[in-house]
Amino acid sequence: MGFFYQQASAQEIEARAYSNAPIGINFVSGGIAQAKSGSYTLVTEAVNMTRIIDVFGQSGRISLLLPYAQLSGTGSTGSSNMNASAEGLSDPVVKISANLYGAPALSLDEFKYYQQDLIIGASLAASVPWGKYNSEQMLNVGANRSLFQPAFGASQAIGPWRLELAGMATIYTSNTNFLGGNTLSQNPIYSTEGHVIYYFPNTAYISADATYFMGGQKYVNGTAINGSQENWRFGSTLSYPINKQNSIRLTGSKGVYSNTNTNYEALGISWQYRWGGGL
Repeated sequence: MGFFYQQASAQEIEARAYSNAPIGINFVSGGIAQAKSGSYTLVTEAVNMTRIIDVFGQSGRISLLLPYAQLSGTGSTGSSNMNASAEGLSDPVVKISANLYGAPALSLDEFKYYQQDLIIGASLAASVPWGKYNSEQMLNVGANRSLFQPAFGASQAIGPWRLELAGMATIYTSNTNFLGGNTLSQNPIYSTEGHVIYYFPNTAYISADATYFMGGQKYVNGTAINGSQENWRFGSTLSYPINKQNSIRLTGSKGVYSNTNTNYEALGISWQYRWGGGL
């Protein structure tokens, strides 16, 4: 079997998670992404809303992700066929980020003179189990459980380049209605990701991304059902400004190694609009 929706969400490679922006700026983006693993396909349309805030004199942000997904495919586990057919709201995700060093809270006018050096930041993301879930299906677009993802990272500027490194843990609550009343639990997944980003003079940027995951042993009613994961993924992001308020972003990533056959390929495109803060 390929992947669950929540696993694909947890393994997103996010460049520029630790960066500075003027206080009071708002971002809204809408996009579509497709993830494929074997014969399974997950298509997700999502809206993301973000506001830049002042956190004790450093910049931070609060974000809300609202996804809607369609899952399809046919596979097998052992001698049993396993069909996946689901569509509906997926689990929303709330994320709060705070830069701890090197990203002072600035107005739009003050930000014009800001030059990045080293930024250190932290974040916490959490999913809300509101997605559509059918306890008679193994694969769903909602997980019927929550995840919490604390992270810590840094970004170093070298001319037009940015070098980023972050580490995080993904912690899962239990699904107590798995396949008709069973309890699905899972150990945390620990991961690290790195990015090499190049900024063009017009503020467009392109990045090379990599991430490594380990852990995530799953249990049903206390009995292990698979081994711990060990995954490598590589990807790239391209962002291009259309004008002062609009930009387009293209993303892609591919699993290059997995010891539990949970690799998948993902492609996405999104449009972003920003306003506020005197813009």
